[in-house]
Amino acid sequence: MYAGSIPTLASNLRRLNEDADCRAVILTGADGNFSAGADMQGWGETTVQECRSRLKRGGAALMRELIAGAKPVIAAVEGYAYGAGLALAAAADHVVASSAAKFCCAFTKVGFIPDLALMYSLPRRVGSARAKQLIALADVIDGSRAESLGLVDETTAPGSALGRAREVALRYCETPPLAFELMKSAFARDLDALIQAEIDLQPYAWLSADHEEGKRAFAEKRKRASRDVENAIMPPCIIGPLL
Repeated sequence: MYAGSIPTLASNLRRLNEDADCRAVILTGADGNFSAGADMQGWGETTVQECRSRLKRGGAALMRELIAGAKPVIAAVEGYAYGAGLALAAAADHVVASSAAKFCCAFTKVGFIPDLALMYSLPRRVGSARAKQLIALADVIDGSRAESLGLVDETTAPGSALGRAREVALRYCETPPLAFELMKSAFARDLDALIQAEIDLQPYAWLSADHEEGKRAFAEKRKRASRDVENAIMPPCIIGPLL
């Protein structure tokens, strides 16, 4: 996902949410992948103010349209859904994925906290404890495992996600549009608080040494070096036994 694609996607969703003739939206990828995540080379902000501005005009606007917008959004996932791709899928109202699709909360691999409202949508799908584990450990899971966790609503054979998503979209088209819009709005009442937290906190991760190392490791296709682990003198602390 290139830096300029998020505002473009937000604009397209805004247009569809305002179009009375549109009754449902299918969100999908191209070339066999949903989205392999953000293009790290396209993010050149160097100050907190620049980072906040990028987040406000890009991710914040997009996720308001996706999560609190008027129309049902069905995600059709094939191939990779990493980082931003996973966040977009998790925010959809209905997720159809290939059983062979690959999901990863890749944000921490480059020293970020999740944005694109993932800390809002993921706990609502898989629960808070599992969401923290998926984010912190950045494990890769396939579509079948994602379905068992609740991240995906249904799986299909590889290559069939879009066809099934079209069938699901037709069902959502039968719902009364005003009732559906009001329902989405009610569920999203606390969305803005989480988006504001992302805007406030992500710039500090963005400008951190952890992110710089993560970005270099990504470009050099190597594992990110962890100063804390390499320089540790003691193993992880153990508390117990508890009485």
